[in-house]
Amino acid sequence: MSKTRERIRESNLRYKQSLGQNFIYDEGLLAALAAEAGVSPEEDVLEIGPGCGSLTKHLCGAAHHVLAIELDERLIPLLEAFMAEKSNFTLIRGDVMALDLKQVTEGLRKPFAVAANIPYYITTPLIQRLLTAGLPLSRLALMVQKEVAEKILSGPGEDGWGPLAIRCQYLCEPRLAMDVPAECFTPPPKVDSAFIVMPVRKEPAVKPRNEETFFRVVSAAFALRRKTMLNNLCATFRADRAKALSWLEAAGLDEKIRGEKLTMEQLCALADAMEADREADR
Repeated sequence: MSKTRERIRESNLRYKQSLGQNFIYDEGLLAALAAEAGVSPEEDVLEIGPGCGSLTKHLCGAAHHVLAIELDERLIPLLEAFMAEKSNFTLIRGDVMALDLKQVTEGLRKPFAVAANIPYYITTPLIQRLLTAGLPLSRLALMVQKEVAEKILSGPGEDGWGPLAIRCQYLCEPRLAMDVPAECFTPPPKVDSAFIVMPVRKEPAVKPRNEETFFRVVSAAFALRRKTMLNNLCATFRADRAKALSWLEAAGLDEKIRGEKLTMEQLCALADAMEADREADR
C-alpha cells in the first residue's frame, strides 16, 4: 500500500462522490503525469483539486512554486501535513468556480501553468472559465473524462466537434498525453479518463474581426446540430432568410451546409462577413 493511501486510510476519510473525488496512488503513473505536464524549474503552477497531494508532490519537485486550490476542508490538514516540508507550496481552501482567479494567482510567475484532476461534473465549465478569465497561461495539463478529451481533440464533421473543441483549439494546441483507465483511480470511476496537455497559442488560431461575434456564430452553428447553418443563423440572430443568405454568400459558404461541418476558418469567415455587414449599416 502506498504511503499516500495509508494516510487516507488512517484519517478515516471517506471519498465524496458529490465532489467527484477519484485519487491516483500509483507513484509511477503520477511521475509520468507530472513529466507530461512539462513544467520547468522556472515556472509556477496553479493546481486545482490537489486531493491528497499525490500529484502535488511531483509538481513541487518540477516547478518553481505550486499554488493549490482545494474545496474539501477535510483534506486541508492532510495536505498541510504532507506538504509541510515543501517550501515551494501554497494551499488555498476555496471553490475554483467562485474565487477571483486573477487575484488568487497575482503572486505567481507569469505565464503560469495549470494542472488539474478535474471533477467530472465541472469539467466543461472549468475549462471555459480558465480560458476566458484573462489569465496569463502557458499551458493546461488536465485529467478529464476520455469522452471530453475526444471532444476537445475532434475536428469538423466529427461527433465531438462543437463549442468546447473550438474554444480550446482557438486558444490552445491540445494533445492527448496519456489514456488513464478507470482502474488507476481509487475509487474507480465508471468511465475511463485521459490526460490532455494544451499549450496556449501565442496568437489565436484564427483572427476574427470581432471575437464576440465569432463565438456567437460558433454557438449558433451547434444550437441545432442537424439544421442547416442558414436556419441556425435565422433562429439565433433573428435574421430574415435573405439576410442570412447574404452572410453565407459573402463567406463563400453553401446555403445547405450544416454548422457541424464548418471549419474554424469558415466560421471565422462567416463571423467576419456578418461583422462587415453590421459595420456597413452603421
